[in-house]
Amino acid sequence: MEHTIWTEKYRPNEFSDVLGQDEIVKRVEAFVKGKNLPHLLFSGPAGVGKTSLSLVIAKQMFKDSWHNNFLELNASDERGIDIIRNKVKDFARTRAIGDVPFKIIYLDECDALTREAQQALRRTMENYTQTCRFILSANYSSKIIDPIQSRCAIFRFRPLPQEDITKLIKKISSNEGLKIDDPAITALYTISEGDCRRVENILQSAAVISKDITEEVIYSLASVARPKEIKDVLELALKNEFIKSREKLLDVMLNYGLSGLDVIRQTQKEIYNLELEGRKKMSLVEKCGETEFRMTEGSDEFIQLEAFLAHVALTGSES
Repeated sequence: MEHTIWTEKYRPNEFSDVLGQDEIVKRVEAFVKGKNLPHLLFSGPAGVGKTSLSLVIAKQMFKDSWHNNFLELNASDERGIDIIRNKVKDFARTRAIGDVPFKIIYLDECDALTREAQQALRRTMENYTQTCRFILSANYSSKIIDPIQSRCAIFRFRPLPQEDITKLIKKISSNEGLKIDDPAITALYTISEGDCRRVENILQSAAVISKDITEEVIYSLASVARPKEIKDVLELALKNEFIKSREKLLDVMLNYGLSGLDVIRQTQKEIYNLELEGRKKMSLVEKCGETEFRMTEGSDEFIQLEAFLAHVALTGSES
């Protein structure tokens, strides 16, 4: 029986396998074909293909010897200056193995590197350009110091669109013998928000339970309430049925194991689907922001959610 994690199993090996980043792939593929790769900086949200594209670059450029010429480090694990002075510098100063022009160092989550480590990295990038190229990956490029940004070709990744997520789901379902209905595919896209890794993890968990995957299975596994249930909570409050709204909210939180922050983030999305005038929607979104801030500062989640529902009820009574 196979025990591979699907995020590894379905990792691309060819440029054509990288979904949702066509313009970036086209430009990077041209670099690889010309064997003239600059330092690269990939920025964007999690699970959109930054690491996968880096591995494809290494596999296509170095072929079978890619393991010897490619160093992958996660900067969030080892984020101090020593990692740059020791591991990175030792790998960068030696020549590549085989008939390839340089090695590649891939630094994942390099926005977690301390400022001192980034300064050391800047010097290393300058000194070893003959033997090594760097691919840096960050969720927030603004956390990378300007001297490093100016040495790199910057590529900004975006969340995968629904068509590409659907394509991936259908490929996995075909390979794994799963049956997935259309509402479940829509639910997967809604929950993942374009994060390919999350889609694969939820699907793998769902496949253990049943080969016939429904919307209900997806929402229960992802610990996310169905949008309709959150909307029902808000509509009850708008009808001035505050107690029923509160009870429904508690049921949803207990059934799906949601935290207050999970609820308020889902609530913010559902406000736009309510039949309210624009100004009242804006008032509720503003209250969402205030409630989320109070929760992150340590306030009691249930009190804050009740206060938010009370505000929704008052907004409804004004109508």
